[in-house]
Amino acid sequence: MMLGLLVLGSSPSTAEWYSDQQAIMGTEVVARLWHDDPEQGRAALAAVMNELHRIDRHFSPYKPDSELSRLNREAPEATDEQPLTISAELTELLSRSKYYGELTGGAFDVTFGSVGRLYDYRSGRQPDDATRKALLAAIDYRRIYLDRKEDTVWFGHSKLYVDLGGIAKGYGVDRAIELLRARGIEHASVSAGGDTRLIGDHRGRPWRVGIKNPRAPEDVAIVVPLNNEAISTSGDYERYFVDAQGERIHHILNPRTGTSARGIISATVLGPRAMDTDALSTSVFVLGLEAGLALINRQPEFEAIVITDDGRVHYSDGLIDPEE
Repeated sequence: MMLGLLVLGSSPSTAEWYSDQQAIMGTEVVARLWHDDPEQGRAALAAVMNELHRIDRHFSPYKPDSELSRLNREAPEATDEQPLTISAELTELLSRSKYYGELTGGAFDVTFGSVGRLYDYRSGRQPDDATRKALLAAIDYRRIYLDRKEDTVWFGHSKLYVDLGGIAKGYGVDRAIELLRARGIEHASVSAGGDTRLIGDHRGRPWRVGIKNPRAPEDVAIVVPLNNEAISTSGDYERYFVDAQGERIHHILNPRTGTSARGIISATVLGPRAMDTDALSTSVFVLGLEAGLALINRQPEFEAIVITDDGRVHYSDGLIDPEE
């Protein structure tokens, strides 16, 4: 799977840098950290990978025994009088997802899976128009009825299906960073596909995070120097196929139509936490250039870099365009 972000530069040739890379959550997870004790450095990396495997086991829609799969099987049958009891962790993820649904006017909607589950990007399969349109009523985050105090939930539509792909990887990256900080790690990078979060700097230099060229993903289009920051990129080159009409069918769906969002080919958001930048990069992609940048400009802790389908690069108000 092609990644939306690359943490650039090889690690210095010293024993204090430790790194690991594993396939988790349908993408490549890469962790790098600085530590002066080899045993503790390797133990910290193992803790990161174990935590991300745990999150994958709980919240993958592709694992039938995950808590998310149980939610999608049982919540449509639950009611307000007999809701489904879930973990506090899933409650938090659903609550944050609903928050971004409200903030974006529905551009971010984890119930996109009601239609999205019928796309198969490896085999080039998509739902027919009649099926897609019939399921649009099931795409509505407001029909997730969540009780945060009791950790219970029920769905208000029998075909509603939650996919946490727009927020769970960012959440996992944040959890990994929390574990590293608890171990006293002061310099580290954790990436899961298009979501990265950084602790400290690269030992006296900024971390350099590369945003891929959407039409040549092996190349880096923009390099962003960062310290103590999260950055997420959503792109139409990550999972897609080209249909018989030559149209790119990609995985970032517009919840209003159940079809691939158009106009933007890469949306990058910078901010304090990866769970938030993950959700916001998806939101900007769906909203489009004008509304997407307007959303980010209203959020004081976040910035955005957007590449539109004409190849032009656009920046939120807090970033300076180097070409201007």
